Amino acid sequence: MEVILLERVAKLGQMGEVVKVRDGFARNFLLKRKKALRATAENRAKYDGMKAELEANNLQAKSEASKAAEKIEGLEIVIIRQASESGQLFGSVSVRDIVLALEAEKIHVSRPQVWLDAPIKAIGQRKVTIAVHPEVEANINVIVARSADEVQRIKRGEDISTRQEDQDAAAEALAAAGEFFDPEAQHDEIEQPAAPAEEAPAEK
Repeated sequence: MEVILLERVAKLGQMGEVVKVRDGFARNFLLKRKKALRATAENRAKYDGMKAELEANNLQAKSEASKAAEKIEGLEIVIIRQASESGQLFGSVSVRDIVLALEAEKIHVSRPQVWLDAPIKAIGQRKVTIAVHPEVEANINVIVARSADEVQRIKRGEDISTRQEDQDAAAEALAAAGEFFDPEAQHDEIEQPAAPAEEAPAEK
């Protein structure tokens, strides 16, 4: 289906462009959310008549979105989840979880505004883009951890993906290796065998 875009749509086109998309995407998203019109002769004329108003409204919305983006840019949100010792979550963190976390910070966005390629399935931190406006984006930092203490460790850049037992074993091995190669370490001297005593000359 060919549609006329009424606003910029990421990875699709700018306002006023006529683009060809799948019928389902057009009906269920673009037309339903009033982001586009079917590219009929009647709608082309309709768009020409509303173009000036659309551009003025878009300019105002873009200005307001830019101010909101300044507040969101670099924002850090924390999501506490249970996970295995290796760091794999028992479940995942989805777009919905991020939306709820932002609402807790009194920032209201819709799910389509949160660009997350796939659910987060491991502890750590991830940069996530928020489309505040079709032409304005902001990046937030999402930290997923098992506890507040782990959040601080992630912020410090520590690797917490390995099991604690493995970390302890590695530390012990390193300490043992350091002691083995310590040049000042005391080592027992090997006793050299005594030289055989010289035989006394025989008496004449």
